Amino acid sequence: MDYPHPIIAREGWLFIALALAAALLSSFFDWISLPFWLIFLFCVQFFRDPGRRIAGGPKSVLSPADGRIVVIEETEDPYLKQPAIKVSVFMNVFNVHSNRSPIACVVRQKWYNPGAFLNAALDKASLENERCALRLETTDGRNITCVQIAGLIARRILNYAENGVSLAAGERYGFIRFGSRVDLYLPRDSQVKVVIGEKVSAASTIVAELS
Repeated sequence: MDYPHPIIAREGWLFIALALAAALLSSFFDWISLPFWLIFLFCVQFFRDPGRRIAGGPKSVLSPADGRIVVIEETEDPYLKQPAIKVSVFMNVFNVHSNRSPIACVVRQKWYNPGAFLNAALDKASLENERCALRLETTDGRNITCVQIAGLIARRILNYAENGVSLAAGERYGFIRFGSRVDLYLPRDSQVKVVIGEKVSAASTIVAELS
């Protein structure tokens, strides 16, 4: 799972190359080149992938994505069928879209569900949109569920983690293209450290502490 951070995510190289080629070709026709150059610049900013400072300690749950906190609630984990605290991070098209492990863990289960492409900011997106979930077992045997959810524009969830793989806290494990959401289902006794509306950064923001 080692990933060299080349500033631009490898998932975007093809898109950026195609956008650049279209922009260069369109430059022969001055009157139509501007939109293609804007598309190229959008692709470069969307697929940026900077390295991150890993925050916290062994019981810290880190944000798995850049974005804004849109949900904090007590609910049932729909995958493990147990009480949980749900924390959701919404990513707009201007956020970095690499996804990172929220804690040092081993991947114990993986679920993929095809679905709709509703606005990822809506609560029902958690259960109706295309999504990929991981059951993460921490070093002290706690379970956290981390769910990548496609959005209104996002049409491709990339998840490289497989059962039995160990992930370090903040390690990159996936990517979602063009606007999306990540849900965390935490043990009910977790101490949440963020509030609704707060902007968070993947691996660098502590969203909760395990007891």
